[in-house]
Amino acid sequence: GKTVVSKTGKKFGDVGDIIYETRSGELIHMVLINPTSYTDKLELEKDKSGSILIPFSAVIAIGDYMVISEEDII
Repeated sequence: GKTVVSKTGKKFGDVGDIIYETRSGELIHMVLINPTSYTDKLELEKDKSGSILIPFSAVIAIGDYMVISEEDII
């Protein structure tokens, strides 16, 4: 449920779920819910149901917000 923002302060939406590799426990993607209009304009990866996926490797910091590096997802 944390809000996802870029390091420049652009809001992307909220974390709905996290996809991970069950054997290794490696975090792969965050599933974005409530995407903003800014996020809709970007052509980001989507799952089979059309939910936006953010690579977990783009995460810079986790606190009150989930901060991502926008350069790593575009």
